[in-house]
Amino acid sequence: MMLQIPKVLTKAQVAECRAILDAGPWVDGNLTSGFQAARAKTNEQLPQDCDAALRVGEAILQALEANPLFVSAALPQVILPPMFNRYGEGMGFKDHVDNAIRRDPVSGRRLRTDLSATLFLEEPENYDGGELVVNDLYGDHVVKLSAGDMILYPSSSLHHVTPVTRGRRTASFFWIQSLVRDDAKRTMLLEMDVAIQRLARKVEADDEGVLSLTGVYHNLLRQWAEV
Repeated sequence: MMLQIPKVLTKAQVAECRAILDAGPWVDGNLTSGFQAARAKTNEQLPQDCDAALRVGEAILQALEANPLFVSAALPQVILPPMFNRYGEGMGFKDHVDNAIRRDPVSGRRLRTDLSATLFLEEPENYDGGELVVNDLYGDHVVKLSAGDMILYPSSSLHHVTPVTRGRRTASFFWIQSLVRDDAKRTMLLEMDVAIQRLARKVEADDEGVLSLTGVYHNLLRQWAEV
């Protein structure tokens, strides 16, 4: 499942976050890269433990918790602290697959990456290139969203960021360990949840069909969730 989640942050929130981030201590992105990433990417990142990353990361986590589409789609068990990167002219990230296991820098706990997320923090007309390209069985999906919008996709996907040729691309990126490991099952649960909500808006609150489908949803989640 690949899903666009609009307006995770409002334009005012984006502006506030950018003011904090732009003043942060940006460094070479490869200072924190593993062997594969170091050969594939050229960008800048904020240190995970700097004040700017922590402040804006907390604001993003609060926004995600209040976003019903994100919660329904990701069924998050753990969200790794958001990280931040930016690509200037000539910078990009070649094809790669995200690491299956990552360490939470706060708790030290190792977590499985089920879903990857990119939250765009620069308006698309302000830079050329810098598209996120995600490959799956149906081909390449090119993503370049408005500031405040986010793309969610399986961490197992091959993907890359095209070189920036004008301006600068700034974004947040992070990973989610879901309650439901299997992407196909998460997709079915999301589709069922959306259908139940649509049906509930058309009938009485105690409609037997809605109650029955809601029960099926939760019983499937109970069977598939790893808590």
